Amino acid sequence: MAMNFKISRHQNSGNLHLKLMGDFDGTSAFELINTLDHFKGYKGKIFIHTNCLNHVDSFGKELFKKKNSGAKTLSIIFTGEHAADISPENVRL
Repeated sequence: MAMNFKISRHQNSGNLHLKLMGDFDGTSAFELINTLDHFKGYKGKIFIHTNCLNHVDSFGKELFKKKNSGAKTLSIIFTGEHAADISPENVRL
C-alpha cells in the first residue's frame, strides 16, 4: 500500500483537475477509481495529471485499466510522464 499517494483536485472553467502524487499501486488505483465514481455524470473535462507520480506499479496500472468502468462515461484526458502507463484504452492522452 502506497502510503505517500495523494490526489489533489481543483476546478476551473468547468473542468476538473486531478493531480496524482506519490506511488501508484493497487490501493492508489482504487482511490482514483472511487474519486472518478464520485464524479459520474460530470459534464466538464477531467484532466488527470501524472507528472508527480514517483513510481507506477504494474499491478496498480492493470487494476485501474480493468476496474475503471466509470471512465467510459466521463471525458477524461491523461497528461504527464505516466499518462500512457495508467490510462485505459480509448482515453485521450
